[in-house]
Formats: sequence, structure tokens, C-alpha cells
Amino acid sequence: MTSRIIIEADGGSRGNPGPSSYGALVRDADTGTVIAQRGETIGIATNNVAEYSGLIAGLEMAREHAPDVIDVEVRMDSKLVIEQMAGRWKIKHASMQPLAEQARSLLPHGTVTWTWVPREQNTAADALANAALDDEAAGGPGTVGGAAPQTQSAQLGWRGGSSGEPTTIVLLRHGVTTATERKVFSGSGGDDPSLTPTGVEQARRAAAWLTRLGGVDAIVSSPMQRTRETAAVVAAELGLDVDLEAGLAETAFGEWDGFTFAEIMERWPSELNDWLGSSAVAPPGGEPFDTVAERVAAARDRILEAYAGKTVVAVSHVTPIKLLVRLALDAPMQVIYKIELSPASITTIQWFPDGAASVRNVNVVPE
Repeated sequence: MTSRIIIEADGGSRGNPGPSSYGALVRDADTGTVIAQRGETIGIATNNVAEYSGLIAGLEMAREHAPDVIDVEVRMDSKLVIEQMAGRWKIKHASMQPLAEQARSLLPHGTVTWTWVPREQNTAADALANAALDDEAAGGPGTVGGAAPQTQSAQLGWRGGSSGEPTTIVLLRHGVTTATERKVFSGSGGDDPSLTPTGVEQARRAAAWLTRLGGVDAIVSSPMQRTRETAAVVAAELGLDVDLEAGLAETAFGEWDGFTFAEIMERWPSELNDWLGSSAVAPPGGEPFDTVAERVAAARDRILEAYAGKTVVAVSHVTPIKLLVRLALDAPMQVIYKIELSPASITTIQWFPDGAASVRNVNVVPE
């Protein structure tokens, strides 16, 4: 039974006030496993109301899924909510007071620690909030995480070690290329550029970060030039070989390869609009995101089968990494437009034998 948990919560408004939502999740503090998660729209509200709503949702899930918890850490990127709940700041606005009281009524009897974190360390909750708004905008109910993910997450809290060890996939985006610097589309079947000297240095920093992490058992890589070069730097540092996985390759952008977004908007305005409006639409001569999602999921399955219970560094690209985060969060396709991934950044996901997943971090840039 879980006795120590972490609550991660976030909320936001597109307009302040405007259409608003929250995202919240509960983790086992010892394993990092997600016990429960939820994202939901709340109508027209302010950022602060949305943030408090996320906190309340997290506390409600903690009460439901970890009723005997004795140690809780709440992590949010809202300094206002953290400082007010910790009692260090006064609650001046009348609209905030009932929300704060509701949150306090849900606090467990044990120790509660209030921790402010930078936004880049709160990406899982933020992704849930954005996914809920995107779902509503697409005509859905405006909720993610629902009954099925929560049922699965509840099993995580009770199964102990009976379901086996998770497989940890450390996703590493390749370093900078000339295409990255020019901000042009660069996918499968295109120019396939190499790393620049800056990109090589970024790969070295990532390799050093992974060395400090320790415990890496294997390296797999997209077959594209920039990922193979990034993987080679990491492999040399860790003393491992690199296996190629075609499913991790970047999307094929077809005729758009080598053009900036602005140039594509000017030359292919209707095609771009259709592509942005549906993941089933491909760029001219390219590959739709739905197809990419299928091959990325298949690549994930092959990695999990080949390296069950181990830690694997997977060197890939923006789209496949975003799609794997989406898969772990059980989020709609629109969430990939809300995630930013820097060159040579690290995103870590744990996959359990029963199919459950835990997003440990997103877009960590090694220093």
C-alpha cells in the first residue's frame, strides 16, 4: 500500500478569463508510478481558479486511491497557490477563499509539503490540462484520464512487485543540424543532414548526463543520420552498441521537406490547413501523423519485448517522442501540438508489463 505520494497539478485559461481546464496526477513517491490522473475542462474561468481546481482534483484522487497515505508532496508551478496553501501568503481575493478551504478539507492527516516547481518540471499535469481543452474543442467531453486509466492506475497502487519491473525508455532527441538552425521541416526521405559542431557538443552533454544517470542497458536509434550520430556519441561514452529501429524515424514530410512553416503556409495554404486540421491527412507526398503513430507504437512494442525490465536509451526525433508521450498519457492526438522538445533533450517514460505507463520527465536539457 502506498504511504508516500506526490501530487502534480496545473491549470490554465486561454484568455484569463477564458476557456479553462486543469490537469492533475498522483504518483507513488518511491517508484514514480502514476496512481491516478485526470484532466478536465471547467468552463470560463481565470488561471488561478484553474490552478486551484487542479489541486483539488489531485487531493480528491489521493483520497480515493491512497487513503492511508501519511506523507504527501504537492508540486505545482503556481507560486500563488503553493504559497497560499503553505500559509505564507494571504488569500486576498474572495473567489479564491472557498477554493482554498475546499482544498484544505481534502488534506490527509499526515505530513504535507508544498513545493513550487518550474513549469518545465510540471509538464505531465500541463499536458493533461491542454489535452482536456483540445478534446472539448474537437467536440469531445473535455475530459481525459477517465475511468479506464484510473482503474489501471488503481491497480498500480496495489500490485506490489507482482507485475514485474518496468521497462524504462529514455528518449533522447538528436542534436542540432543545419535544418534545426534554419527551422525547416526535415523528415524521412528528405535531405537527412548531419549534426553541426553544436549538435555534437549537445550529444556529448547528453552522454555525460546519461553516464551520471547510470544503469543504461541498451541504446536504440532511428536510422536517420542525425540520430545515428547522436547515438554514436552516447554509445562511445557508455560503452554500448547501437541497434537501429526504423519505427523511431521522423515523419516523412514529402514536398514540404526543406521549407519553413511560413514558406509552406505561402505555397500550400489549403494543404497545410487540412494537415493541421486532421492527423489522418498527409503532407503532399508525405506521411500522416496517424500512420506515424502506428509505427511508433509498434516500435515501442518491439523495444519493450526486446528489453523487458531494462533501461533503454532511444534516440529519435520530435514527432515520435511526442507520440510516445501521448501514448503514455492516453491523450488525444492534439496534445502533440502542446509539447515542446529542445534539441538533445531527454524525456523518460516507464512502461509496466500490465500496459500502464508513467511519464517521469519531459524535455530535460542536459547542462
